[in-house]
Amino acid sequence: MSLNSSETPESSRPSTEGQLAFLDGRRSVPARQLAEPGPDPATLARLLRSACRVPDHGKRVPWRFITLRGDARHAFGERLAALTASRDPNAGEAAIEKDRQRFSHAPLVVTVVARLGPDDKIPAQERLLTAGCVCFALLQAAQAAGFGGTWLTGWPAYDPSVHRWLGLDADETVAGFIHLGTPRIDAPERDRPDPEALLTDWQPA
Repeated sequence: MSLNSSETPESSRPSTEGQLAFLDGRRSVPARQLAEPGPDPATLARLLRSACRVPDHGKRVPWRFITLRGDARHAFGERLAALTASRDPNAGEAAIEKDRQRFSHAPLVVTVVARLGPDDKIPAQERLLTAGCVCFALLQAAQAAGFGGTWLTGWPAYDPSVHRWLGLDADETVAGFIHLGTPRIDAPERDRPDPEALLTDWQPA
C-alpha cells in the first residue's frame, strides 16, 4: 500500500510519549535559584527563534524583547528600590531590599513586551495572548537548552514609571519578565490539575 504525502509511516514518527514527557517535565525554577551561566547572546538568539513560533492571528507580531543583564539588572533594581521608598515612606527595609534584588538573581532577564496598538481586525486580547504564548515558548526553549527559567510579573510589569524606563510606547505593556539561568536546584514537581475534571462536552439543548 502506498502512502500519500500527508501520511507518515508509524515507525518514522517521533515517540509520542517521549515528546509529551518533555512537555510534562517543564518546571519553573525560582529566580533566586538561577545562577550563572545564563544564555549568551548567540544562544539567546536561538532560543528566541523558537519562542517566536507561536500562534499569531493576522501575523501581527505583537511582541518584542528587552534584555536586562549584567550591571543593568542592578541599576534597574536600584531604581525600583528608590521608587518604592519614595512612594511609601512607611515601606520597611525588607520590602525595599526585595525590590532592589528583583532582577539581580538570574543572570539574564528577558522582558517580553506586548504591542497592543489599534487594529481594525485583530482584537488586542488576541494579541496579548500571542505575547503570552511567546513567554511560555521561551521557557520551553530555555529548558530544552539546559537552562532554567521562571515567568514573573509583579507590580513592575504594570507600573507607568517602569514602562517609561524600559522605553515602552503608550500602547505597549509587559507580558512577562522571563528570568533565565542555570538551575541551582532540581525544581520539585507540584500538584497539577486533573484535565478531565476541567473538561465538558457541549451538547445542543
